[in-house]
Amino acid sequence: MKTVFEPTKGMTPADTSYCPGCTHGIAHRLIMEVLDERGLLGNTIGVVPIGCSINAHHFMNIDMCESTHGRAPAIATGIRRVHPDKVVFTYQGDGDLASIGAGEIVHAAHRGEKFSTFFINNAIYGMTGGQMAPTTLIGQKATTCVSGRTVEQAGMPLRMCEILSQIDCCVYAERVMLTTPANIRKAKKAINRALDVQLQGLGFGFVEFLSSCPTNWGLAPKDALKYVEEKMSAYYPVGVFKKPEGID
Repeated sequence: MKTVFEPTKGMTPADTSYCPGCTHGIAHRLIMEVLDERGLLGNTIGVVPIGCSINAHHFMNIDMCESTHGRAPAIATGIRRVHPDKVVFTYQGDGDLASIGAGEIVHAAHRGEKFSTFFINNAIYGMTGGQMAPTTLIGQKATTCVSGRTVEQAGMPLRMCEILSQIDCCVYAERVMLTTPANIRKAKKAINRALDVQLQGLGFGFVEFLSSCPTNWGLAPKDALKYVEEKMSAYYPVGVFKKPEGID
């Protein structure tokens, strides 16, 4: 019989450890699928820090390195400089990248480090129990703001694509959603663009994925996806914020 579909060799056969409805698994699959299609699995090194993303090495069938909390960009910088022939990426959540790792990611972009960052923004600390993150929306409830985040208490949520795109040597920044088949196809295209930027040695590339966290949001998976599309994307608009000429 004719084979019409095969799993990507970029994913291991391990059962997922993510909560039902979590879109980390979709992001994993897309990144590994792109690397597989481009023949890069054997030439790629991924770096993951503390957070739900720390489980990625169980599922991504490539060389992986774990970092301390927030320090994935520093580790990736060292790896890429020592191995300039390798494809290097960090895979980070918002509690990591936008909080304890904010300085790391800003200065990696400022230096124009030639790796790619894939940023999962689910507006909450997922691994440690649902605390407020720098990306938690105004009015959104968390275990450390049970009545909802307020501007007076915590300021406005950080928009990382907007922040990093203002840095000269961040040459590519795009925000996508992991909600519908159409949006997932756009996310895959963004991953390809980030890799094109890196392979051409143009500078730092950043892709932000608006993602759901049904468990810590207290929503059913379907309702969590609706929350991403109606609430998160209203404050975090999707689209290309910065792209070099010649990158489709």
